[in-house]
Amino acid sequence: MPLAFLVYRALNNDLGANPIETINRYTGDWVLRFLLVTLAVTPLRRLFGWNALLRYRRMLGLFAFFYACLHFLSYAWLDQYFVLADIIKDVAKRPYITVGFACLLMLIPLAATSTNAMIRRLGARRWQALHRLVYLVGVGGVVHYLWLVKSDLREPLIYGAILAALLGFRLWRRAWREPGAVAVAARQALP
Repeated sequence: MPLAFLVYRALNNDLGANPIETINRYTGDWVLRFLLVTLAVTPLRRLFGWNALLRYRRMLGLFAFFYACLHFLSYAWLDQYFVLADIIKDVAKRPYITVGFACLLMLIPLAATSTNAMIRRLGARRWQALHRLVYLVGVGGVVHYLWLVKSDLREPLIYGAILAALLGFRLWRRAWREPGAVAVAARQALP
């Protein structure tokens, strides 16, 4: 539906004064929305017993990947005209684009391994470890948006607060389930 609405707006010449920016922002917003909804599945299951949501989690993650591809495609096509040298220079020069591109690259293995066959091939434990990249992608997506915005930080901060709550729930749950596990994980993360 979000893509259909964007196409409808484009066909009706309703993309504003800067259509390229509108398309980039719109697709980027939907990447973050689908990522956050995907990450919300586990807390909703744990808190309210909505186990039926589990069957939609992979599909929601694939929607996030789809909109990330559209977001990058709109940048590469409409903003950079598919000039590879300009894209590479832009990715290297502008930190928010570097972070966004890194997030897209991290989403690729997640999308590629989102089938039951890949879960069996990798084994559940390795598959879960790989799919924890989604947390880093979420943080990177919020940072990408935060660094992109120049003045009004409200929207990226709202996304950041939602992400913090979703990741905080996981940390709280892990600490409650395994006392000391969060402290051990934090110590292992430090150099």
